[in-house]
Amino acid sequence: MTTAISTRRAPHPIPADTLVLREQQLLDEVDLADTSRFGDMIWDLRPVNHQAHRRRFILNFPTLPEPYQQVAKELFFALLAGESPAGEARPKLGTLRGLFTQVKKFLAWADARGRRSLTEMNTDDLAAYQTWLLKQDLGPGQRGAHRRAARLFWLYRAVLHSDRLELDPQRLESWSTDNSKVTTGLENRTDRIPEQVISPLLIWALRWVRDYSADLLAARDEWRPLHNQGKENHPTSTRHTRAETKAAFERLLKDYRAAGRPLPGTGDGQINEKFLARQINRHHSSMRYPTTHAMLTAATAELGVAEDTYLFTPAQQHPHGTPWKTAFRFAEVERWSRLLQTACYIVIAYLSGMRDSEVKHLRRGCISHRFDRDDRIARRTITSLAFKGEHSPLGTAATWVVSDSVDLAVTVLEHLQEPDATYLFAPLPGSPGYRGTDRSSTTSTTNKALNAFVDWINEHCANHNRPDGVPLVRRQRWTLSTSQFRRTLAWFIARRPGGTIAGAIQYRHHSIQMFEGYAGTSDSGFRAEVEAERTLERGERLLAMIEGHEHLDLRGPAAGEAQTRLANLDRKIAYAGSVVTDPKRLAKIMRRDDPKIYFGQFVTCVYDPNKALCRRQLATDDAAAMPDLGTCQPLRCRNVALTDANLDALTDQLTKLDNLLHVGDALAPYVAHRLTEQYQDLTAMLTAAGHLQADQ
Repeated sequence: MTTAISTRRAPHPIPADTLVLREQQLLDEVDLADTSRFGDMIWDLRPVNHQAHRRRFILNFPTLPEPYQQVAKELFFALLAGESPAGEARPKLGTLRGLFTQVKKFLAWADARGRRSLTEMNTDDLAAYQTWLLKQDLGPGQRGAHRRAARLFWLYRAVLHSDRLELDPQRLESWSTDNSKVTTGLENRTDRIPEQVISPLLIWALRWVRDYSADLLAARDEWRPLHNQGKENHPTSTRHTRAETKAAFERLLKDYRAAGRPLPGTGDGQINEKFLARQINRHHSSMRYPTTHAMLTAATAELGVAEDTYLFTPAQQHPHGTPWKTAFRFAEVERWSRLLQTACYIVIAYLSGMRDSEVKHLRRGCISHRFDRDDRIARRTITSLAFKGEHSPLGTAATWVVSDSVDLAVTVLEHLQEPDATYLFAPLPGSPGYRGTDRSSTTSTTNKALNAFVDWINEHCANHNRPDGVPLVRRQRWTLSTSQFRRTLAWFIARRPGGTIAGAIQYRHHSIQMFEGYAGTSDSGFRAEVEAERTLERGERLLAMIEGHEHLDLRGPAAGEAQTRLANLDRKIAYAGSVVTDPKRLAKIMRRDDPKIYFGQFVTCVYDPNKALCRRQLATDDAAAMPDLGTCQPLRCRNVALTDANLDALTDQLTKLDNLLHVGDALAPYVAHRLTEQYQDLTAMLTAAGHLQADQ
């Protein structure tokens, strides 16, 4: 709850046994009495961490300068459980942890400056802190966040007992000289994955999911019990007699002989006796029994020793006519499993539009199918938890419409993941930092895995002389991160590039599904991101049209209005005194001076809501600033202008209609009549635009 507080200093210190998480929503299995108290020097925030992919959060006060530890505890108690000043909302967990880092920098700077309390600090000190921030490797938004964190000691001064700032830093003129306003609206600061990177990356990810996964899953099924057998705490089975061990070893050697396989090696010419023992579910000491040792000596003389330890599982898939894998080394299955999990992440994240937190909360059974009358799958949906924009820290169930590729990736993950794993993207056994299956991989872990996947692609292509690796960008490997996939997806949906992805999957098909699915779930904001990208793309085309004087060649009833709007836009840009090449500057121009001209395949809409026929068909008029190109009536609407590309597209359509009408006898009378009307109207339109001769 947010309440107004006085400007007086808190009269009493906070008791040491006060529970700091008393106002937070705890995990179901947590008892409030077991959580951190004010007197603790380290506050564990794990009991309020409801997102499975987040790291363990703590507030480690001993890392702060000693003179400021008490006041820092008072501040963060107020943020977690105390009263807040009017207009200040209680921060979320992720924000709180970031604030701690920013407060730590401020207090460390103050301590290094020789100040032993906040009360001592004056305007010169705060101005010096601003100067110090300007010299750091921080963007304007980051510097603003650091100043904001320091100002909390002023905003929350009435609930701070031991120390506080006595003046408002915001009143310093120097604090307003740096543009720290957070970018909003059309601008998106997340990097977009370049086209030359996302294309081979997605192709390889789909190749792993479709072509390689069956072999890898079969190899992992063989690997899993062998891996578990080698654990020190693996439960021992019933005791076996030496006769039973001999019989089991005989059966194993029979399999090796039948396959003509050499015995597993350790890489230095020695037999991997521990692996052989795992294969018969025995302790490795059983290989030293006289009987088994004699059998092993005889088999070695007959079969030889391999250069490494391999699984029996073969690679069955042969994409492009050549085996993609000759054999699976036992030691490399962990790495290959992580690569497969990463490939599934790329497919799901990119072809669904889900955020990283939403992908990380996928569970078994998250895919649902809707069937048509012929029992064919008509629609696939995926369900997870959405957190951003939601009112509950527990997240809200949300659904996305997805493609068959995402469906297959989920199926692969369900087989790949451990049976007791809570989440599909839980760390796999053998992964660095693996500590069980009740959490999902952190964002930083996934970022490392994404870039390791690119390294594997390029290593594989170099070793096999393949040309389809991931190219460098500005002579460097592009650094991938989870947030870039959603950003890139929005860009591609808005730009609608031609061609196909991975040969058979048409991007436009995915565009419709992903846009519809994401726009309809939760407060995702994905529709706004797509519209922002479309606005930028439209702005680029408008500037290119002005630069090439193409607007002077427009035809159609709205051609004159389009020329006037673009001429006005050209004057405003010219007045600014520089060529527009920066996307951020273009976004500002489009927000301020958008001429409301929209490009389509057959027409260019010079939008005027008073003339628009498409608006009259809509149930509501909440979005009156934009046309509905899907219901455009180009032959009747007075908002239509025609570019050369529009005229060419209309001419091609006229040719198609002409070809259809030449076989009019095979058409139903009503269809033939409607096509004839369209042909006549289109001919009249092209003739009026001067694109056809009157006698054609």
